[in-house]
Amino acid sequence: MGGSCFPKDIEALIHTAQEVGVTPHILHAVEQRNRKQKSLLFEKINKYFGGTLAGKTIALWGLAFKPGTDDMREAPSRTLMEALWKAGATVRAYDPVAMRECHRIYGDGAPLVLCDTPEEALDGADALAIVTEWKIFRSPDIEAFRKCLKAPLIFDGRNLYDPAEMARNGIEYHAIGRGLAGRCT
Repeated sequence: MGGSCFPKDIEALIHTAQEVGVTPHILHAVEQRNRKQKSLLFEKINKYFGGTLAGKTIALWGLAFKPGTDDMREAPSRTLMEALWKAGATVRAYDPVAMRECHRIYGDGAPLVLCDTPEEALDGADALAIVTEWKIFRSPDIEAFRKCLKAPLIFDGRNLYDPAEMARNGIEYHAIGRGLAGRCT
């Protein structure tokens, strides 16, 4: 889904196939699905708020395309942040490694607050979006969700949490590709 290698490799395979006269239908479908997948989290958030994100603040956990790197090339976080900004939302973001890279890319002009801790990113946000599956996010402070977010609402692009556990703790939890379990969608 994220990172620069997969899209580049698919593009190269498509080009090679076309050079030898083959129409790479499956590769085109893979390329299209990969692009669509990056916007799925935004679509869920936007639908939840009825298409009215202006004035909303979204906490975002994870900026790098994968844990263990500061690489944000082709990162889903970029697609999400840019869509949120276009819709009028502000982003409060935290990543254990990619904060400097994010600032290098976006500077000070975007409606973006880079936070020193995951909890700081939650402060006053309307919802949390999890974009990168860093280990630090796997054992959340449930009380922080209730205390810091305006409402305990999570959009999890990495399926880090058990939907039933989130429901038991009063957290409205929207995951990707999971059926309904409690309030998970």
